[in-house]
Amino acid sequence: MKRKVGIVAAAQTRFKASLHDASIGEMIWGMVEKITKETGLKFETQTEGKDSFCIDKIVSCSEDYWQGRTISDCLYHLEMGALGMSLTKVAADGAFAVYHGVINILSGKNDVVLVIAYRKESETSGSVIENAGFDPVYLRPLGLDYLAASAMQANRYMYRYKITEEQCAEVVVKNRGNAFRNPYAQDPMALKVSDVMESKILSHPIKALDCKPVSDGACVLVLASEERAMDLSTNPVWIAGIGNCYDAHNPGDRDLSDCESLRIAAQKAYDMAGITDPVREIDLAEISEAYSFQELLWMEGLGLCGRGEGGRLIREGVTRIEGELPVNPSGGVLSGNPSGVAGMVRVVEAFLQLSGQAGERQVPDPEKALAHGTCGPCGQSHCVVILTR
Repeated sequence: MKRKVGIVAAAQTRFKASLHDASIGEMIWGMVEKITKETGLKFETQTEGKDSFCIDKIVSCSEDYWQGRTISDCLYHLEMGALGMSLTKVAADGAFAVYHGVINILSGKNDVVLVIAYRKESETSGSVIENAGFDPVYLRPLGLDYLAASAMQANRYMYRYKITEEQCAEVVVKNRGNAFRNPYAQDPMALKVSDVMESKILSHPIKALDCKPVSDGACVLVLASEERAMDLSTNPVWIAGIGNCYDAHNPGDRDLSDCESLRIAAQKAYDMAGITDPVREIDLAEISEAYSFQELLWMEGLGLCGRGEGGRLIREGVTRIEGELPVNPSGGVLSGNPSGVAGMVRVVEAFLQLSGQAGERQVPDPEKALAHGTCGPCGQSHCVVILTR
């Protein structure tokens, strides 16, 4: 990148099954207030003089269906600080919001961008909303949601590469165990593979413990140009590469065991970051895995192992927090993050790791980290962010 972009601060809520004691607006304001107090930043409309350090752009991530109304950001522009400000809304996953914030700074248009992602899954029916994401003529009447579609993907992937249900269960055991080290994680659990295997079948082969729980929460981060980043932080983390890719929307129009759009998105990010061997050069990865099998499949799409080798990595302990390539030391999405917010949480967690602020979940001395977000049925669209110290 000709112009460097850094993350100078980040914050996240403690994710819960229901944040019933706070409205969405209060949840957003709590994050914005925390980040502005930490950095001393003000919003552009509150400052005087060209030398004032201020937020000059806001990028938010939300989705009207989940909010229950159109133009949903209009309810929360005051809490976000957007009155009189430049605001862009991204209706996908929080990682894509980070992507757009980075692009704003790379373009030279902005110097300091506040990125916000928020969602309350507890206030609506996720299955009904996900059903609306399918073709209205041929697929929606079948009652499909992301769980049913992902079960089809899991079956195809497991059949093609001989991935076992037990290997998928090991992902749950690892990630829910890691969550005990993360004070923001929703549902840490001490599990055995047998506990996962014996949990209720929701849509074969996906069982209750194979999928993420209903979750409420929000997160924010501040992106800054190199000049501003060095003034705002003594320890910024740099965005070295970004990439995204959009695949065919209908699951039947692609081989669900391949995740080609993730491969393309990852390659774009690697090329920008100058990474030629991600297995050796990436020190940790935060991957969005709403279902246990997806961590294995997404690792393959990211080029962190060969196709069909995700099961081997989890079996050999490579992806454990003390392994050669820690994956989801935070506990991942399986431990509780709202969809739409999850990918941005992955970026925040990577930032905390590289800045040495990850506490008990800290990976020793990482130099490069990968953060991943996805949206759409069966990983239709992916975004990859490479971060460096």
